[in-house]
Amino acid sequence: MLKNVFSIDFIFYYIFINMTLKEQKKKGADTGYNAEQITVLEGLAPVRKRPGMYIGNTSTEGLHHMIWEVVDNSIDEAMAGHCDEIIIKLLPGEICSVSDNGRGIPVDIHKTTKVSALETVLTKLHAGGKFGEGGYKVSGGLHGVGVSVVNALSKYLRAEVKRDGKIYEQEYKQGNPQQKVKEIGKIKRPVKIDPYSPEELFTRGTTITFQSDPTIFTELEFSWGKILTRLRQQAYLTKGIKIICIDLRNAEKPKQYAFYFEGGIQSYARQLNKKDKQKHDNIFYVDKHAMPEDINVEIAIKYTEEYDETLLAFTNNILNPEGGMHVAGFRTALTRTLNNYARKNNILKEKDENLSGDDVREGLTAIISIKIVDPQFEGQTKAKLGNAEVKPVVDNVLSEYLAIFLEEHPRDAEAILSKALLAAQARRASRAARETVLRKGVLDSLSLPGKLADCSCREPVDCELYIVEGDSAGGSAKQGRDREFQAILPLRGKIINVEKSRLDKMLANNEVKSLIIALGTNIGEQFDLTHLRYNKVIIMTDADVDGSHIRTLLLTLFYRHFQQLITAGHIYIAQPPLFLIKHGKEAEYVYNEDALDDILKKFQKNPPLDTSLDATSADAKALADKQDDINGEEPAAEDESMFKVKGVNIQRYKGLGEMNPEQLWETTMDPANRVLKLVTIEDAEEANKVFDVLMGSDVAPRKRFIQTHAKNVKNLDI
Repeated sequence: MLKNVFSIDFIFYYIFINMTLKEQKKKGADTGYNAEQITVLEGLAPVRKRPGMYIGNTSTEGLHHMIWEVVDNSIDEAMAGHCDEIIIKLLPGEICSVSDNGRGIPVDIHKTTKVSALETVLTKLHAGGKFGEGGYKVSGGLHGVGVSVVNALSKYLRAEVKRDGKIYEQEYKQGNPQQKVKEIGKIKRPVKIDPYSPEELFTRGTTITFQSDPTIFTELEFSWGKILTRLRQQAYLTKGIKIICIDLRNAEKPKQYAFYFEGGIQSYARQLNKKDKQKHDNIFYVDKHAMPEDINVEIAIKYTEEYDETLLAFTNNILNPEGGMHVAGFRTALTRTLNNYARKNNILKEKDENLSGDDVREGLTAIISIKIVDPQFEGQTKAKLGNAEVKPVVDNVLSEYLAIFLEEHPRDAEAILSKALLAAQARRASRAARETVLRKGVLDSLSLPGKLADCSCREPVDCELYIVEGDSAGGSAKQGRDREFQAILPLRGKIINVEKSRLDKMLANNEVKSLIIALGTNIGEQFDLTHLRYNKVIIMTDADVDGSHIRTLLLTLFYRHFQQLITAGHIYIAQPPLFLIKHGKEAEYVYNEDALDDILKKFQKNPPLDTSLDATSADAKALADKQDDINGEEPAAEDESMFKVKGVNIQRYKGLGEMNPEQLWETTMDPANRVLKLVTIEDAEEANKVFDVLMGSDVAPRKRFIQTHAKNVKNLDI
């Protein structure tokens, strides 16, 4: 039967291809591909050619990665017991300096490279004291490319080493040494002269000062907040280390911050949930060195009244956002140990089903930090630990010491298990609610919400879903859209704040229910990104306070329950215009106040702005009342938002309802003209904190946030 598949046409095509290939082989050089086309990149050239392979990207994340690489070397010195103080300075011109009081990088001649060890480390990608014996027992930077990559991507770098009573120096430009290592002085008795130069007290150690290359990086400004967050984390993970950060970029207002935590990750766990209501008094903590595996396991556990889990896993002080074997061992041991205690103490009856992993991790804050001689990460980013031997070690350590903790602290044990039992009840209720809501299958067209105006296209990659505020804006959007690929889902009222609600209560909200069904991905354990019905999910709300609130509620929903949609780049925010400027027959839309002055200068050369309201303007009187669809309130008062600027009329839009369908399409929905902002997560830990503060149940942190940032608010609608 197989012979029937091969047609005559196919046979002739096969013969033609083979004859062509043979002819090409005969021609050889005529193909244009030979040894001359093979390029060999030597030294640090590969790093400058493909920087993203080494630091992730060349924007702000890659820029700060430069600091992390240098700091990690100093942290390795601290973990080895040779360093107890690290100083990071931000200098004018976006120059960064990192100093430590460790052993100092060796400066003697390396027998293989025939240059100093310092130059070897700074110019060879796979050179360092972390590959052989005697340099470092444990280290985060085992790939040995860190500081050499920093050198390669720096416009200028200076290395200063204090060692053996002498001070040595070497300078580089774009990774190239400008001279050999030279002795520039002897170490004298330290005298503290400048309060912002504490490294003067160091009698040994290494200082790396670098300026990132502007031809490589698209962003050159260091973020003070981002740096402090990372350094605080490192101080928690390395007990007894003092880390000082100094910002000297503004000479008139220098800033200094110091971190020192004797309690290590115990202090870290306390800090992570200090704003949340605590479920029990005592933090579980264990610090155990397991032999013969030679693995150190450090774990801290705390429960709160919240619903989400916060689990941070580290290997040799390197964050593993995707977990790995240490996380697998932790979760297995936690679930088994809590179930065993509950059975032993008759908290779980014979007929009761065991608590699941999700049950025992609700409200959990846990930090896992292991130290291992030879970590095997999956990829250069070190996101996931692959050492199989780590899992049973973590499992055994946690099982043994958590069981002891529960026996010694029965009140804490009772509080933890009551939290888990309540989570189990909610899980069963959520499962029932989810099955009720989604039992027909979210891809079944019969189950799509009636208010959804779907598009005719059935290829998800070409489809867009606009989530709009209220039926009024929804009506304009439905009339103005391109029905081929744009779907409209109007939401009536404000959706539930999922930060304060379990899944069962969330699914009882009609607006959330409609959104889940429209997306097609399902939720929770049944979530499947491949079933997403729209490539772009666009939040389109009014520019007023209510619109901002609804947008925040939707972002909270996506972050907590559909985070994969964000990380995969499917969530967008539509930016409607704030102003319509008319000058004679000309009209132009303006999307922010910063651009307003530039547009006015285009229409009028010397216009003093008359800020008096033109209450008699026919255009202003013609503006329709905007119906508030959110809470059933009375229609808003007439909006006389027309300003007179010597022949120029400026109309300020407060909501989508003020635009007709044609205007809404032209400004906000037309792919050729619209402004969409992609929602991303740069720092998951920081994002988690922000959502917790802004949308959580604790009022005090939110009040402090508002008071702190009140002066930075723009376009406030009051």
